[in-house]
Amino acid sequence: MSALLPLTGFTHTYDGERLSGLEGGDPAGGGDGAPTVVLLHGAGNGTKDRLIPLLQDFLGRGLHGLAFDFSGHGTSTGRLAELSLRRRYEQAASVVEARVPAASPLILAGFSMSGQTLADLADRFGPRVTALGLCAPAVYAAEAWDVPFGDGDGRFSEIIRRPDGWRGAPALAALRAFSGRAVLAVPGADEVIPPAVTEAVAEALGQGPRPPARLTFPDAGHRLGDWFREHPADRAAFVDALLADG
Repeated sequence: MSALLPLTGFTHTYDGERLSGLEGGDPAGGGDGAPTVVLLHGAGNGTKDRLIPLLQDFLGRGLHGLAFDFSGHGTSTGRLAELSLRRRYEQAASVVEARVPAASPLILAGFSMSGQTLADLADRFGPRVTALGLCAPAVYAAEAWDVPFGDGDGRFSEIIRRPDGWRGAPALAALRAFSGRAVLAVPGADEVIPPAVTEAVAEALGQGPRPPARLTFPDAGHRLGDWFREHPADRAAFVDALLADG
């Protein structure tokens, strides 16, 4: 097993919260225009720590990379109940703008709820995003955008559980417009994301000029971050696909 590469902790303050992150590799390791990988964890009890093995794999390819905890997760401040899809997007965009050199192309990979966040970031950063890695991704109705996850009356949960409410998701439009390399990682048995959502994401990505790569992990469940942590060969296959040329 290869030696672990050094990681440096960082904090980033945004909108009154202190976000905790890890990064490694030289931002200028490949000269001007060297890509940076940004990894985004999922909802619930997701944290950056689950993504360290994946981050290490990217660093081992000579890339600069980082991962951080959204507010209310891991060692970041804030309450999960106050987080929303909009705040997730704004926090991720702020971290990218603060920690990634402006000349660096972006390779973005995210899990579950962060499928929505990746689409939002791709829309914001445009051609600067050269690759997307969507792992068991979720997308949501526009109505859910500003609603706190724990708003007290269960409104967020009610919105996202409406049958087919996701079909008009703005994230799907953003994925249709994406022109870079895309990798869709799909577990064999996803107990969280309906198959129709996965197929809608695949269809949206297929509208771009480059057909997406689809990787299926037959024995995996929804938590692909945990699966990748424990299955290095599958993790390497995902990294290979995301960095592939052509």
